Amino acid sequence: MNPSFETNPLIERLPKHLKQFIKPQDYDEYTPINQAVWRYVMRKNVDYLGKVAHSSYLDGLRQTGISIESIPNMYGMNRILKEIGWAAVAVDGFIPPNAFMEFQAYNVLVIASDIRQLEHIEYTPAPDIIHEGAGHAPIIANPEYAEYLRRFGEIGCKAISSARDYEMYEAIRLLSILKEAEGTPQNEIEAAEKRVDELQNDMGELSEMAQIRNLHWWTVEYGLIGTVDNPKIYGAGLLSSIGESAWCMTDNVKKIPYDISAANQSFDITKPQPQLYVTPDFAHLNLVLEEFANKMALRTGGLSGIQKLIHSKALGTIELSTGIQVSGVFTNVIEHEGKPVYIQTTGKTALSYREKELVGHGTEYHAEGFGSPIGKLKGINLAIEDMSPRDLSAYAIFEGQVVTLEFEGNIKVSGEIITGSRNLQGKIITISFKNCTVTHNDTVLFQPEWGIYDMAVGKKIIAAFSGPADVKSFDLITHVPSSQTIKAQKTPERLKLEALYQNIRDIREGKTTGNPDAIFETLQNEHPKDWLLSVEIAELAHKNNNHALENKVLAHLELLKTTRPEVAHLISNGLELIFENESVN
Repeated sequence: MNPSFETNPLIERLPKHLKQFIKPQDYDEYTPINQAVWRYVMRKNVDYLGKVAHSSYLDGLRQTGISIESIPNMYGMNRILKEIGWAAVAVDGFIPPNAFMEFQAYNVLVIASDIRQLEHIEYTPAPDIIHEGAGHAPIIANPEYAEYLRRFGEIGCKAISSARDYEMYEAIRLLSILKEAEGTPQNEIEAAEKRVDELQNDMGELSEMAQIRNLHWWTVEYGLIGTVDNPKIYGAGLLSSIGESAWCMTDNVKKIPYDISAANQSFDITKPQPQLYVTPDFAHLNLVLEEFANKMALRTGGLSGIQKLIHSKALGTIELSTGIQVSGVFTNVIEHEGKPVYIQTTGKTALSYREKELVGHGTEYHAEGFGSPIGKLKGINLAIEDMSPRDLSAYAIFEGQVVTLEFEGNIKVSGEIITGSRNLQGKIITISFKNCTVTHNDTVLFQPEWGIYDMAVGKKIIAAFSGPADVKSFDLITHVPSSQTIKAQKTPERLKLEALYQNIRDIREGKTTGNPDAIFETLQNEHPKDWLLSVEIAELAHKNNNHALENKVLAHLELLKTTRPEVAHLISNGLELIFENESVN
């Protein structure tokens, strides 16, 4: 399977800071065992999920062109996804939550192109192509759900993180890699688990990002739909796990009506979930999302919004009531009567309006930080943005005038006005001064020797969110994960086993006549613990009415059930597909 490269217009319009996460999907790296794992999981899923998944799942498999027989090629998927307004890109394992959600906002599905090892065929904590290609992709063919996913990304990527959130992301990424890799020493896994536990128990008050990640987990990843008594599966984590998709339908898993309280319910990616949330329909998901968004600093702004940004210690943006946006790392806020009256960034800062950087106000100009008063002028209860031309003239707020502007909260700006700029509605959004001194009581915030003082105009902060207003203002191509995914070792024994898997695949697909009896004999002698290829040989023997081989293989599998009880149910599930559901394709 090696179709020609075809991209998708949605990928072309991605900003550079997102493209840094995209990696090539080297289809030739998928081994015959990888292909067999995909086929087993997909055959079992389609058989079982046809009964318990939302109706969009099977329809979506057809619409997105995802094959049951072969791992999907991303380029082929993009040709088909384009028809439903989406695209797919390959990445290396977990990427930062803000980036993951921003991809969704661009209608781009992020797919970890690695695939789980045979030993983790039922479930892996690491994102893989089964989880995302076979879990997420089919459901987005449902227009109502696809819009929820896009909207979630649009809001989620603006959620403000805490400094601990990134530590947690790195810890979970490392743990997922170690647990998926073969031969990882148990002490390394335990150390990684301990680190995740320590962070989970010491996160403090949940940040917006932590809360919205919880909502994402209990809907997009592990959501149920319908009624508590009769739910169907739509979450990708369940759709891609042959173990958990069955487990979640039992009474062992508590079912809870989905509401905003799910934002405070944390999760453990390494264990089956003890409870799941059930939404009555996809429309309800958007209602809860909007309810949460109404509580975010993105919409509430104010003192709490700027405080969240300071606590995050990361690049963020505030938007003032005039529409001017200040992007940088916020380090200080002066408050008065519960309102912010002065904000301060440290380091590179940019000013924007409607997500477009203002000319002359980029990070090179504001390289050392930015500070500005916010609010109304003291004593007159009037904000500069609300002043008419007559008011501005009366208070000498125009070019060439030396003025002292005293704001509520005892912030004083004294200097000679050079110029100002207005927004499209005619409101003043910046005023520049020379020979300027800015003070708060006896504290000097800006002095004339520092050069021109640029003041942002706005009576209140109406929004605060993660990231820059204009993504072109900052160099965001800086992400270097502290851990890399670990590939399976290609030992001589492993390569011989892969060759046997390929032989059976070629016979099944009619590429060669081959000798299944000889392949099975070699498998028994040289790889006696392998079970999946024996299941595939049993399928082939049954299809070809080779009863002698079929009986030998079944006897071998019965023995494996005894000697390897941990895979007994996987063997039984595979045989069920052959003997009870022969119409599965």
